[in-house]
Amino acid sequence: MRKEHTKNSLILAFMLLSGIVLGGFLSDLLGKQLPALKFGYPFGFSTHTWDLGILKLTLGLTLNINMFCILGILLAIYFYRKF
Repeated sequence: MRKEHTKNSLILAFMLLSGIVLGGFLSDLLGKQLPALKFGYPFGFSTHTWDLGILKLTLGLTLNINMFCILGILLAIYFYRKF
């Protein structure tokens, strides 16, 4: 039973990620026709670089969640529950 729960969690995570990516794609594609849905707010942390001599490591993460992404998330949850 535990393995089935893990499988379902992975499917849900994949569907949510797909919804976010699809929402971002639609935002770029339809943003000029529907500018109100393209409005979003970026959040995250800026890049930080560690120079260790032989290795230079740069980390940073910024997410731009907009209405298209939220629509993609809602559709992903709907399809996950439906099927």
